[in-house]
Amino acid sequence: MDDQNSLKPPEVLQHIKVDTAALGFQMASEPLTGALLRTLAATKPAGRFLELGTGTGVSTAWLLDGMDEASHLISVENDADCIAVAKQYLGNDHRVSFHTEDAAVLLATLPKQQFDFIFADTWAGKYTHLEDTLQLLKPGGLYVIDDMLPQSSGPEGHAAKVLKLIAALENNAALVLTKMKWSSGIIIAACVESHSKL
Repeated sequence: MDDQNSLKPPEVLQHIKVDTAALGFQMASEPLTGALLRTLAATKPAGRFLELGTGTGVSTAWLLDGMDEASHLISVENDADCIAVAKQYLGNDHRVSFHTEDAAVLLATLPKQQFDFIFADTWAGKYTHLEDTLQLLKPGGLYVIDDMLPQSSGPEGHAAKVLKLIAALENNAALVLTKMKWSSGIIIAACVESHSKL
């Protein structure tokens, strides 16, 4: 089995990638991660989705490709140049709302226990504000993170922060998680208890 074969990426991705390269942005999600996001998104019909770290919209495009017409995605990014690419190619999709601000600021405004799916791909929601983020999950909701393996373009101290994050997730009794040494390193956590117990 070749996991790279027949990924069938969203058509818009080819245009996003050209602009992503022009910006010199190197933190976009890998194709395998995108394909997994699409598959997981398809399990949440009429779902409420949150993406922390839009980047240029690569992972956003994959998520939208798996979401049905009744679903909605909130995506936040603090880099105006990056999110402008996402808005250019995906902004006409009624299922997504883009926010240009720090994810930590947005997290503070969101009511608890409202999301079926959270993809955390920026500092806030992963290495900071973790508890605030997990409290946004509905029971049965999924929390997905990538870049858990060593990254050539990762920030200094990344490995230590990954270990601390994994320990926090493993010690959270309200979560059931699977760690995958695949793609850039994926963790999928399912919320199995009320947010009040997180």
